[in-house]
Amino acid sequence: MRFGLNVGYSGARVAIDMSLIKEADRLGFHSVWSAEAYGSDAVTPLAWIAGQTERIHLASGIMQMPARTPAMTAMTASTLDQLSGGRFLLGLGVSGPQVVEGWHGVPYGKPLVRTREYVSILRKIWAREEPLEHQGEHYQIPYRGPQASGLGKPLKSILHGRQIPIYIAAIGPKSVEQTAEIADGWLPVFYSPYRPIYKDALAAGFARAGGGKSLANFDVAPAVTVVLGDDVAACLAFIKPFLALYIGGMGARGKNFYNDLACRYGFEDAAHTIQDLYLAGKKNEAAAAVPDALADEVSLVGPAARIRDRLAPWRECGVTTMICGLRQPELLRILAEAA
Repeated sequence: MRFGLNVGYSGARVAIDMSLIKEADRLGFHSVWSAEAYGSDAVTPLAWIAGQTERIHLASGIMQMPARTPAMTAMTASTLDQLSGGRFLLGLGVSGPQVVEGWHGVPYGKPLVRTREYVSILRKIWAREEPLEHQGEHYQIPYRGPQASGLGKPLKSILHGRQIPIYIAAIGPKSVEQTAEIADGWLPVFYSPYRPIYKDALAAGFARAGGGKSLANFDVAPAVTVVLGDDVAACLAFIKPFLALYIGGMGARGKNFYNDLACRYGFEDAAHTIQDLYLAGKKNEAAAAVPDALADEVSLVGPAARIRDRLAPWRECGVTTMICGLRQPELLRILAEAA
């Protein structure tokens, strides 16, 4: 199992801890991952990081598909990949309807259909076997629908790029199955190595892909928050507000993928309580309602020895890249030695 570094997305101001990233690069970390929600974008930080690092892969975790046309994503990915010497990894996700329609102002549509079309178009662009044409439910290239000029014609990328590895963020069983079929890697969130709820979905996706695809040639890369400290309870208290935000507030009632995930893990009563409290504006109470067991399963916290011991289940369940969210520089060496 190898390690990546998660720098996430910005708060009110963009801040990138380059000293942490440079140390991860020096220690041989595999990758550094940036994100986007409805503030900073995922790409610009990676360009900034690329110019100040040497070996570490530069990965988007994730770029929101509804925010960009497939062609724009292909162009951006290839440009950054070539400028960085082939270090780019493309992480994609559909985001959620609140952000897609409330921020980007486009229809959320059918996420499975959009994802399949999007990946197919990217592959065609990078292959450069013929001018790009695609007629699907979400994307029509060339566009010939309402208000079209009629002048669009199929084009082939000027830039000669490679087939950049594609990772997809997925939570639901059907989306995980599709990810296993069409992508090179999977970006699960709040992943628990103790609850193999995705085993069948992954196996079904690999079978549909054929060609011997399996966990042996597929990157399972969960984002994991890592906190070093002697007091485990205090470390978990750092994890819980973030879980409460997503389980309680990242999505409407009845349409919250993270809440659904907590329920599938067996924390149904807690998930409903967290959501009720969070949507009522009681954020502190919602965080307090996050079970210790849930917070502990999806993170790595405590003294160094405990963190090292608890890496074993992650290795055994098929995780190949652990994308670590951390702020303590000393953790970089602990993880590098564990690798």
